Amino acid sequence: MAGAGGRSVRILCAAAVTLGLAACTTPGGRQSSDVTSSPGRAPTGSASTPREPDPGDERSRPVRIALAGDVHFEGALARRLDEPDTALGPAAAALAAADLAIVNLETSVGTGGRPEPGKRFTFSASPAAFAALAAAGIDVASMANNHALDLSRARLPSTLRAARSAADADPPLSVVGIGRDADEAFRPDLTDVRGTLVATLAASLADQDPTADATGHWAAGAGRSGIADAIEPARLLAEVRRADRDADVVVTYLHWGVQGERCPSVDQRSMAARLVEAGADVVVGTHAHRLQGDGHLGRGYVAYGLGNFAWYSPGPTGVLTLTVQPPPRPSGRATVVDAEWWPAAIGADGLPAPVGTTAAADFRAQREVLRACAGLTR
Repeated sequence: MAGAGGRSVRILCAAAVTLGLAACTTPGGRQSSDVTSSPGRAPTGSASTPREPDPGDERSRPVRIALAGDVHFEGALARRLDEPDTALGPAAAALAAADLAIVNLETSVGTGGRPEPGKRFTFSASPAAFAALAAAGIDVASMANNHALDLSRARLPSTLRAARSAADADPPLSVVGIGRDADEAFRPDLTDVRGTLVATLAASLADQDPTADATGHWAAGAGRSGIADAIEPARLLAEVRRADRDADVVVTYLHWGVQGERCPSVDQRSMAARLVEAGADVVVGTHAHRLQGDGHLGRGYVAYGLGNFAWYSPGPTGVLTLTVQPPPRPSGRATVVDAEWWPAAIGADGLPAPVGTTAAADFRAQREVLRACAGLTR
C-alpha cells in the first residue's frame, strides 16, 4: 500500500511543481508539506518538463501494482461498513502486498440525494466506504462509472467532500475519475514508489453498452461537476499523453465493454490500442461483471475486464498483480515483466476469498482461453 513502510509516497504539491505540474488541490489531494500522506494530481493544462536522471534513487527496482474490479457495499456487504477496518476481509492481504493497489468503487458515496429517476439499479454507501478501501490496502479508487451518481447530483458535493477527507486520512485513499469539473475529473493520481512516478487516470465509456442505463449526463464539464466521461475520447487520450510525459508508469482504469460478455468488444480493443499508442503502460477495466482476458498488447499490458470483486452476487474474481519495470530515464517505456492472479471467488457474504487447488487450476486454464479471445499475448 502506498505510504506503508516507506515503500511509496504520494507526490506533494511542491514536488509536483518541480515536475512542471500546477497546484494539486483536488477531491483526492491537498496542498501540504507532509509527503507521507499528501496525494497529488497532475492538473490539466500543466506544462510538461522532462524529468532528469537521479543516480541516487531506487527506480531500477520493479513496481508491483495490484488491480481488482468492482466494489460496492450492497446486500450482505452493507453491514460491513459498521467496521470499516475489516470490511474487505481476506482480500486485504493480496491488495496490501503491492506497492500500489487500485479498484473501481461502483456506488454513490456520501449523504443526501435521491435515487436517479428511471435507473434500474441504484447503489449507495456512506463515506465509511472510503475508509474501508484504505484499510484494505487500496491506494486509489476510480469513481468514473455508471453508479457514482446513483443518488443524483444533489449528493455529489457530499461525495467530493468525503473524497477530500479520505485523501487526508491515515491511511489515505485517492479518488480519481470524479470532480468539480472536467479538469479535476480527468486529473491523475501521482504516487512515488521508490523514485518511480506512477500516474493513475480513470474514465467511463459505459454509455457504449446498449444494455446499461445512459449516464452521459453525468459527465463533468467546464464548471460542471461529474465523472470523467470518455465517450468522445479526445480528452482522455490527451491526458494519457500528458501523463506519459510527466510520469514513469501510466495506468488507465476504464469503465467499458458490454455487460455479461467474456470477450472484449470491438470498441474496447480499438480503444485499448489507442491508449497504448498514446502512452498508457497499463490499461484495465470493469463493467462487464465478468472476467475478461489480460495480456500484452504491443508495448502495453491490457486487462479488459477485472470482473466483480466485493459484490452481492457470487462468482469468480481475483487480484491481478503486475510487476512493472520502470523505463530508463530521461525517456523510454515501462514494461510489465510479470502478471500474477490471486484467484478467488465471491461468496454469499459478498467477499472474495481464495480458492482451492483445483479451482485455481481451472482459473488458470480459463485465463488462457480469455486471453486468446481478447487477442492478447502472454
